[in-house]
Amino acid sequence: MEKLSLKDIISKICKEETFEAVSSDYSFTIKIDSYVPYACAAIHDGHQFRKELWDNCMHTEYERWYEEDPETKNMIKSHPIVIAGCDSRFEYDLNRTPEEAVFETAWGKQLWREPLSQEMKDKSLRKHTNFYKVVHTLVQKLERKFSFCTIYDMHSYNWKRWDREVPTWNLGTSNVDNDRFGDSIEGWRLSLSEITFPNEIKPTSKINDTFQGHGYFLKYITQNFENTLVLATEIAKVYCDESDGIIYPEIVRTVEKELISRIPRHALSVYSQFKRQEAL
Repeated sequence: MEKLSLKDIISKICKEETFEAVSSDYSFTIKIDSYVPYACAAIHDGHQFRKELWDNCMHTEYERWYEEDPETKNMIKSHPIVIAGCDSRFEYDLNRTPEEAVFETAWGKQLWREPLSQEMKDKSLRKHTNFYKVVHTLVQKLERKFSFCTIYDMHSYNWKRWDREVPTWNLGTSNVDNDRFGDSIEGWRLSLSEITFPNEIKPTSKINDTFQGHGYFLKYITQNFENTLVLATEIAKVYCDESDGIIYPEIVRTVEKELISRIPRHALSVYSQFKRQEAL
């Protein structure tokens, strides 16, 4: 992996070069082993938190970790195109609009002892802006090259905070065209429901049960690109102990191994259907 400037990352994508890099400000990573009609994203995987913000933050490191999506990059790391956030959503949230990306409160608790200066906010928002410049360039390249692509938008959620039984997998689809993509969404839901987990975890999979897919990442791509399907895919945090902060690597590895075959198989079926339609 090399360190690259924003300009160089965008240039390499435009030239269809393969590469693996971290952005020069260390805010995100991107890997392109080959250009295929699908990509994977783990925008909440990051845990980095600028040191100059530490003393002013009222949330503990554990509280931040609890609301992040640890290990989601590792679940998709084997795929040809992967983009992932390195910074904590408590600094700026890549799944929220620029206006809402820097929190004042987080999950019902005030975040900062003293309000952030505009300079501190702008430092974070520049990274948010740069990330979306790369996302735009990448999706534009894939659409132009293949006429259609699918983005697997990986997240996780804290299932123990719910007072009812919730699914192991949830797809949020409220902001995609369900009339157009309904069969593709159901195909992905069905594939996820077939995954066998260790430790007697139920492989249940539902649509819009716990979350509905209102994230900015999905909305940004959907609003800017007509022929890209974004699948907001949430796994319950059955792969860790939410209370103790312990990761279960055998479950993370199970998910990764299952997705190695399931994502490209699904992506190819979606591509075959919509590539034909775009050609008509």
